[in-house]
Order: sequence, then C-alpha cells, then structure tokens
Amino acid sequence: MSLKCNFHTHTTFCDGRSTPEEVVISAIEKGFWAIGFSGHMYTPFDESYCMSKEGTAEYIKEIRRLRNVYGDRIKIFLGIEADYCSDEDISPYDYTIGSVHYVLKNGEYIPVDETAEIQIDAVNRLYNGDFLAFAEDYFACVSNVNGEIVGHLDLISKFNEDGSIFDETAPRYVSAAENAIIKLISRDMIFEINTGAMSRGYRKTPYPSEKLLRIIREKGGKIMINSDAHKASNIDFAFDEALALAKRCGFTEIYVFDGAFKKINI
Repeated sequence: MSLKCNFHTHTTFCDGRSTPEEVVISAIEKGFWAIGFSGHMYTPFDESYCMSKEGTAEYIKEIRRLRNVYGDRIKIFLGIEADYCSDEDISPYDYTIGSVHYVLKNGEYIPVDETAEIQIDAVNRLYNGDFLAFAEDYFACVSNVNGEIVGHLDLISKFNEDGSIFDETAPRYVSAAENAIIKLISRDMIFEINTGAMSRGYRKTPYPSEKLLRIIREKGGKIMINSDAHKASNIDFAFDEALALAKRCGFTEIYVFDGAFKKINI
C-alpha cells in the first residue's frame, strides 16, 4: 500500500471542474490504487458550492456506477465533506470529512474562505475588527465537526499566509487552535495535510500551518495527505511537499483509507 491515493475530491456535482469519471481515469493513469470522492454536503443557506438534494442522490448513484465499471483497476470510495452547518444524513458514505466553511454570528453566516474582502468586512462589522475573536469562534466550530477526517484545519488562514490580516502566532489564536486539536484527537479524528489552496494559487504551503502540524504531532494526532482536488489533474498536487512537511514535523506514519483507516510508514 502506497501514498498513491486521495480521499478529498470534488467534482461537477458540487464546485469541482471535472466529472467523477474524468477523476477516476486520471487516478488510474497516475497509478493510484484508490480514489475517494467527497462532494460538498447540502447546506440550505448557500447552495452555490454544494450538491443539491437531488444532485446528492445522483452523486451516490454515479460513484457506485463507477465502482462497478472500474473496480477491477482501482478502489473507489464514496465519501462526503460535511460542513459544520450541514445536517444531512452521513450514513450512506464510506467516510466523512468534517469541515467549517461558515461561522454563524448574530444570525449571519460568514464565509470563511470565499474572499479576503468578504472575510475582512464581516469581521469588521460583526467582531469590531477582532480577528482573534473570529478565530476563536471558528476553532470552536472546528472542534465539533462530524466525521473521521478533519478537513483543512486552519482554513481561516487561507488569505493570511503573509500574516497581513491577523497574527497566527498570537497566544489567543494558538490556544484556540490547540484546544480544538486536543478535542479532535480525543475523538480519534485524522487531520489532513491539505494541498488544495496551493493548487488553486491561494497559498504556497498546505493546511495546516507547520506550527499547528507540530502541535498535532506533539499531542499524538494522526495525519493523512489529501489534495482537496477540484479538477482531475490535481488529485496528487504537491504530495511530495506535503510528505516532506510531515517528516519535518516528526511524523513517521500516514493514514489512508481502504474500507477502514490504516497507517503506513513514511
């Protein structure tokens, strides 16, 4: 079993640019032994990025069809990315990625990762410009996500790689993130090293930051590597860099999914 696999994959059923079949073909061409799909679960307050209820049924049907067609060449898994604000049934899926794309404040859903301008405006209006208070609310939500995998732990930092919006070294920020990490580890959840923002040109490094990844390691957390691919060609984007980061932080094992989560040495 190798790292030639990816379990965070979006398609045209939500905000991806490739069909599931195009993704499967790309995975086979790249020598993958497994590919897992993770369409965005339906969220009624914002249908712009997620699967519709009808689309979700078609998504399930299509991934199962592809499993029948290509199952002798690659393992195909039916997953879901469930936002903290989603409340749909997760029982049909092989695994669930729990993530936070919105923070609810004063009755308003703040998009965490839409644009820097939207994030800054919302924090100025609803938090009196206190980004650390926003981060505390964000990580409180992250600590309560559902599933086996924690999606892009510090997505809140998407537009802040240069530190120009808020201070990721501030004690309040680090404490909020660490508290979430501890709670998620207590639930035996797996943290992904996520290269999705790199492939789309937003960042030069993966989620989570090296500082938070080192905290995960110190606290005994588990990790896996996912590309959060939104098109077929990116299913293994920057995996070498993600693996090097994991090793630099002291990890000696990576988890993959093969019907159950299994660790492999790196």
